[in-house]
Amino acid sequence: MFNPFTKLQDSKRSKPTNVSDSEKSTSAAEEGLGKNEKYLLRDFNGVLKAGEMALVVGRPGSGCTTFLKSITNLRHGYAGVDGEVCYGDMTAKDAEKYPGQIVFNAEDDTHYPVLTVAQTLEFALKMKTPRIRPDGQSRSQYEAEYLDTLLKTFGIEHARDTVVGNENVRGVSGGERKRVSIAEVLVNRASVVAWDNSSRGLDASTALEYTRSIRTLTDVLGSTTFVSLYQAGNQIYNLFDKVLVIAAGECIYWGPRSEARPYFEGLGFVVAPGSNIADYLTGVTVATERIIDESKKGSAPVTVEDFVRAYRSSEVCQAATAELEQHLAASESRANQTSGFKEVVKAEQAKGGKGVYTAGLWTQVKACTTQQYQLMWNDKASIIIKQGSSVVQSIILGSLFYNLPQNTNGLFTRGGTLFFILLFNALLGMTEVTTSFEGRAILAKHKSFAMYRPGAVVLAKVLADFPILVAQVTIFLLPIYFMAGLKMSGTAFMTLWAITYVTTLALLAFFRAIGYNFSSFEGASSVSGLMVGLLILYTGYLIPQSSMKPWLAWTRWLNPLYYGLEAGMANEFHDLDFDCVGASLVPSGPGYATDAGNFVCSVQGSVVGENFVGGDAYINQALGYSYNHLGRNVGIILAFWIFFIFLTILGVERLKAAGAQKSYLLFQRTNDKNESAAIANGGSPVDEEQGDVSMQPIGEQRSSKEAPAANQILEKSTTVFTWKQLDYTVPVKGGHRQLLNQVQGYTKPGTLTALMGASGAGKTTLLDVLALRKDEGVVAGDINVDGRALGASFQRTTGYVGQMDVHEPTTTVREALIFSALLRQPAATPYEEKIAFVDTVIDLLELGDLKNAFIGTGLAGLGVEQRKRVTIGVELVAKPILLFLDEPTSGLDGQSSFNILRFLRKLADAGQSMLVTIHQPSALLFSQFDRLLLLARGGHTVYFGELGEHGATMKDYFARNGISCPDDANPAEFMIDVVSGSLSKGKDWNEIWLNSPEYKSVTQEIEDLNAECAAKPPSYQEDGLVYATSMATQFKLVIHRSSVSMYRSTEYFQGKLGLHIGTALLNGLSFLQLDNSVASLQNRLFTVFQGMFIAPGLLNQVQPRFLDARMLFEGREKQSRMYHWLPFVTGQLVGELPYLILCTTLYYVIWFFVVFPVGLSTDPIHGGGMYAMLLLYHLFTLLFGMSIAALAGNAQQAALIVPIFLGIFASFSGVLVPYAQITAFWRYWLYYLNPWSYALGGQVFYALRDIPVVCSDREFATFPPISGQTCGEYLAPFLSYLGQGYVDDPSATDECKFCTYNNGNQYLASVNLTKGSDGGRNIGITALYTIACLGLVFLFMGIRSRPNKKAKA
Repeated sequence: MFNPFTKLQDSKRSKPTNVSDSEKSTSAAEEGLGKNEKYLLRDFNGVLKAGEMALVVGRPGSGCTTFLKSITNLRHGYAGVDGEVCYGDMTAKDAEKYPGQIVFNAEDDTHYPVLTVAQTLEFALKMKTPRIRPDGQSRSQYEAEYLDTLLKTFGIEHARDTVVGNENVRGVSGGERKRVSIAEVLVNRASVVAWDNSSRGLDASTALEYTRSIRTLTDVLGSTTFVSLYQAGNQIYNLFDKVLVIAAGECIYWGPRSEARPYFEGLGFVVAPGSNIADYLTGVTVATERIIDESKKGSAPVTVEDFVRAYRSSEVCQAATAELEQHLAASESRANQTSGFKEVVKAEQAKGGKGVYTAGLWTQVKACTTQQYQLMWNDKASIIIKQGSSVVQSIILGSLFYNLPQNTNGLFTRGGTLFFILLFNALLGMTEVTTSFEGRAILAKHKSFAMYRPGAVVLAKVLADFPILVAQVTIFLLPIYFMAGLKMSGTAFMTLWAITYVTTLALLAFFRAIGYNFSSFEGASSVSGLMVGLLILYTGYLIPQSSMKPWLAWTRWLNPLYYGLEAGMANEFHDLDFDCVGASLVPSGPGYATDAGNFVCSVQGSVVGENFVGGDAYINQALGYSYNHLGRNVGIILAFWIFFIFLTILGVERLKAAGAQKSYLLFQRTNDKNESAAIANGGSPVDEEQGDVSMQPIGEQRSSKEAPAANQILEKSTTVFTWKQLDYTVPVKGGHRQLLNQVQGYTKPGTLTALMGASGAGKTTLLDVLALRKDEGVVAGDINVDGRALGASFQRTTGYVGQMDVHEPTTTVREALIFSALLRQPAATPYEEKIAFVDTVIDLLELGDLKNAFIGTGLAGLGVEQRKRVTIGVELVAKPILLFLDEPTSGLDGQSSFNILRFLRKLADAGQSMLVTIHQPSALLFSQFDRLLLLARGGHTVYFGELGEHGATMKDYFARNGISCPDDANPAEFMIDVVSGSLSKGKDWNEIWLNSPEYKSVTQEIEDLNAECAAKPPSYQEDGLVYATSMATQFKLVIHRSSVSMYRSTEYFQGKLGLHIGTALLNGLSFLQLDNSVASLQNRLFTVFQGMFIAPGLLNQVQPRFLDARMLFEGREKQSRMYHWLPFVTGQLVGELPYLILCTTLYYVIWFFVVFPVGLSTDPIHGGGMYAMLLLYHLFTLLFGMSIAALAGNAQQAALIVPIFLGIFASFSGVLVPYAQITAFWRYWLYYLNPWSYALGGQVFYALRDIPVVCSDREFATFPPISGQTCGEYLAPFLSYLGQGYVDDPSATDECKFCTYNNGNQYLASVNLTKGSDGGRNIGITALYTIACLGLVFLFMGIRSRPNKKAKA
């Protein structure tokens, strides 16, 4: 039983309104609305009993999807659902306990693209296998048999081990992917199921088989099924029990399927010849489509109110109301049914199972863990990168810290070794932020199906981490540990391994928790980048605990890396003594004896008169670490790990189920009052003259402007396109697979050619080959235009409308069309003419009301049907000589499909040459075509030729070969059944075709066409240009679009701004107003070093955005030869530059003047040089990220590559390992090739140059002089030998105080910055590296876009 009033709210939730009277008037119902609310559905009443199926039909936007969501308890996207929806005698609130039994299946296909078909369905089966199974089957038997049944039922056995794929990953065909989605839902065996246009992309035969399967399951299981279908054939229509017709959110018919047609005929609407009944029911609401009986004109309903009034006064409505009241009165029967339902659900659950899930938690975790390993294994490139980078990085770092000396020269570098061991694995953990967003839509879908607790995925990831991290930590630790010469003890090694392992686990869980607790990637990447800086800074290594500012010092207690480093350092330094050598022994050199006790080791932790320092004393006094904390710290890290897992589970459990979120459209601000009113009303723009929408004739609201005829705007074309004996073979595992086999045909001006076949027959493959869009495999055969070989301009002058509607989401509809027209129409065409043509196409496609709407993505953007029309428009505005369309009507209702086919018919009549793949056409749609190319599985031709009147010529061909088409059958459905369904009779139809006279005739006709066309001038001028416009025009337009896109991407900019401001504040407050002490010298170095680690966060933001833009460019715009890759790269860079400069400037102002005291440190030379270095470094980082994104296959691979380079950059920059201590092999080439050596060195130069040094009391090396000498006399030879430092009181005789440095220049010498010109030199070299990185971006994109990257002919 249902009685929903569904409301959409724009700003705030209103109080629900109780609607008890189902006959409440519309005006009264309006009183239940709050501010900024409107009704999406009003006054729906009815009952659908167990074992019944209802077909829901209506125009796109009428409310079909909203109704299905309301009926399946998905209410979170709406302001409220008033009235009652009952399931048996359960209220909607009670039914929330059974989400897996009340399922909504959206029309989008959302799967892990790298999993195979079998793996995808096996996972669903593991989650939904009942405890009590037929015939005492084991779980494995049940799952195997059910899987085989599903694969056979949907005809995808051949694709069992093929990856599902998506728009970016090649996998099964679109139709096969849709079947996987349907099979996944069927596994649920839900009691109430709503299918939203689930036959999209299926051929007529498969759509019929799918609906029959639903019918059978509904009958056998006694479930209740709602199905919204577009273009449902009559055979499909006859499988339903009831029909719901919706118009503008109102119910205009609910009743038996058998009475629907007579009801509307009784109102005066005539069924058009060849029309499907489902299309007829939807068409009565469209003023331009419906046919009214002459005798009923004037009395037939016209407005929404008319249809509602007619229905409510009809006998059908009275019968439906009586059925509802009778059902409600049978409360005992409903209670018994509900009780039985609950018992069945309980019986299906695992022993001890609780809640809404069929499988127990442990079963869920096991299945999810298996799936995690499958995802890893199927993405081997990421595994290779991650594990390979661990080995390479370990060997490089091991050689950097090679054979560390056990003296004071090795103290800092020994700590640096341990710091890097832990830091590298921490940086690898950042990839979890990216991966947490990749599978989120799938997780939301599975949550709506109640397949498993979302937390089970988190636990599965944790279990999957264990062995992977064992390998990762082991292969990383083994080389570096023994190459660096760390403590040679088995116990020490295993202890460090354990510390590294648990720290890596904790940090992996930490970044995963960040990813799953943020709704946007921009926010998560910004916070994760900031957290990297915090983790590094507050380990107690860069800033000793005693030097930490009190307002941020507490953060170390929340830092797993702090506990890990303390434990690692304690493990390594315990019971080790380090000899005091070189300048650390004060005084030392000629004339100084070490046996008189008049010396001290300047290293903290030393004792006066001893020439060594104990490891435990050093880490205690210098860093505040203690060996006694080792075991405690491991326990704390494990506690953090568990806490982060808990946080991740909380975040995952809070994710909304698929379908539970509100969708909306965004419009560009304009001065158009019409559109402003539309935006305010949350709907399409309304003509002021038309008044209230509800009072307008339905179907007359879309456009008040009469669309011009196609032949008025298109130039007459005479282009003839032929292909002959076409073969296409691709490499597969273990050999090759032929996808097209001896296919031939042609298209002529003025004709519309249909390309049809079962799903997986090779239709899209053929279009791709003909349009030169394949980049692998071998193509054999001839493809000609006007009898000539394809020229350089072919891809530009042809239009290709693909299945995937990929667009720049931040552009408006009109902007997208203008962009295509300006770049693809000939340069000689005047600008005004191009814009006028765009406006004409907008009117032709009835996009006038949406021309200023942003295309968007997902829930924030155009719907499926609207996006498809935009895709067609983008190609049409190019004025193509040929037009290829791949399923342009897929996902559209019958009227929209007819409008598009009618439009294509007009284009054909105007001279446009077209080849169109199409699924499930009605007889009316099919009649729009002139010619048919029919393919069977494997790319074999079954028929090519004229269709004739109502398909008579094609019918005659099949009749002569043994199969006659019934007069009342849809010819399109009939011939699909012939090649793949029940009518095939086991015949080899390809062999029949090859031996037919029609085949010989077609072969001869192709030769004649080619010869005839070759003898005449070509129909269009082949200018030999790959691109229509000049490079200057391309640069101008692409840069403009990129800049506008960046301006409109507010979340991205906010994330970037937050990262820079947050990092600047963290860095500035950690090193607030540094003084001139020795400690501040080192802190000046470390504040600069810390600032360098803005890079991980910055790269994490830049790379996914660049990759998304690259996917659009490579997927559509490059294939269409819209513009060259040079403008693409330039546009991406120029779009980023203003925001990079702004963010860098803000970072500089906040950080520089907070850290460095006003005066010498901030004068124009120091301040200006620092700003120049910062700007260059941030620009270098941006370009470096883009170069990796240009090279990598996907965002995860790009994220895995980053730590390799950042680790090398940081290691060989001369900070953690001073220049003089870098292994000679690396020192003389890698140090000088490292861009960080100059970017970091330049900033350090301007932070320290000419800064005077004054030691604090605790920084003086204190010791007694030789009896009878002053400190000045005693230390004179030492000062002369050392060449730096000063004595606090040269006249003292009882205690000498020696300070290591006089000024910052002496400290700069220790980091290989000895000259006053080093600052300017480093600015110049960093600029060169920035230019080199820019060159790499262009180089890598050039390699990806090289002209020869296409299938071999």
